[in-house]
Amino acid sequence: MRVCVWCELKVDWDKRDLMSLPSSGDDGGNPSEVDIDYVPSSPRKDSTMGIIKMLTGLLIFLGGAMMGLCVSSSFTRYYPSHPHMFFHTQSHLPDCSSGTGIRNFLTPSNLVHNMNDRQLFWRGSMVPMMTHYPFKRVPKIAFMFMSRGPLPLSPLWERFFQGHGAYFSIYVHTAPGYMLNVSKSSPFYRRQIPSQTVEWGSITLVNAEKRLLANALLDVNNERFVLLSESCIPVFNFPRVYDYLIKSEQSFVQSYDEDSKQGRGRYNRRMHPTVKIEQWRKGSEWFELNRKLAVKMISDYKYYHVFRRHCKPTCYPDEHYFPTYINMFYGSLNSNRTVTWVDWSKKAPHPAMFGARNVTEDLITSIRNNGTICTYNNKTTSVCYLFARKFSPCSLQLLLRMSSAVMNY
Repeated sequence: MRVCVWCELKVDWDKRDLMSLPSSGDDGGNPSEVDIDYVPSSPRKDSTMGIIKMLTGLLIFLGGAMMGLCVSSSFTRYYPSHPHMFFHTQSHLPDCSSGTGIRNFLTPSNLVHNMNDRQLFWRGSMVPMMTHYPFKRVPKIAFMFMSRGPLPLSPLWERFFQGHGAYFSIYVHTAPGYMLNVSKSSPFYRRQIPSQTVEWGSITLVNAEKRLLANALLDVNNERFVLLSESCIPVFNFPRVYDYLIKSEQSFVQSYDEDSKQGRGRYNRRMHPTVKIEQWRKGSEWFELNRKLAVKMISDYKYYHVFRRHCKPTCYPDEHYFPTYINMFYGSLNSNRTVTWVDWSKKAPHPAMFGARNVTEDLITSIRNNGTICTYNNKTTSVCYLFARKFSPCSLQLLLRMSSAVMNY
């Protein structure tokens, strides 16, 4: 039956070829007439050739099968008890539980990656649409340290963090190529993120801040994000800080309008109309954000691009970009104050530095209870600052001696 069908198709195809042949001769004959000498191929001959080819292929297949059986029997005869010589008995399938499981996705075990900033911000800005977590989520605080190099006050911070490992994450941005010299037991061990060069007063400071935020956002459990420097100290113990930030209904970004040379005087008219002068704000660089605002900040490019082009000395992006952007779009989510205390009593480009001579118990107590009244969750409170700066490396031993009695850690 198969040969007959093939023959019918062959005859039909030959008929089509016959109809499509060109006209015979070039002597002006009728172009619709076909050369009567054309003879189609014989269907019987073609069917005979197809049968021969099919039988030849079958013989080759059978010959190969016989050879395979012979080789297999010989192999079994000479190597019956040594299969490991040719086949590995141990499975080498990849361990999916360590690299692609949900735990590694929720909390990356390694901070080293090769993403550039654009890729990192895109990855960090991913937000799940499901409101319920398919796991038990413990909210953590991301402590983000921005330093040129070492962290001289790290022993004080290690005492502050001790016993609370499930409730915090650490991220350190340093100069490229610098390696922190800490012990393997330190919470700062292997907590450096891929960093880039930072220049004071330039947009690179904002880049570093957003880079810290984006890396911290890769951990789904991080809920609050605090920016700190190598000269910052905690003035309360960890449980007090954790409770204060996790339960806060707002973020802590200082943002205010100042009609002065250091305020509106830094506004560049080229920012208009994207950023208008009445929207211009100033504030402390040392912020604290909840997760929602952190995602918003790293997702912005439009307003960041305006600041990168037009906010240059004597305009300082780190003092204006975050306060202005948050005031423009998310003012209701912000408390308009910082939780990091700084002494600006001296009129200078930089705040006061506290060393061994002026670090006392009275100083720390005055920071903890300095008489300032602020708002926390729509209620007034005297606890307005959780951290303080700037403290020099030589103040470390004094701070360690008083941490238990004054700061309760």
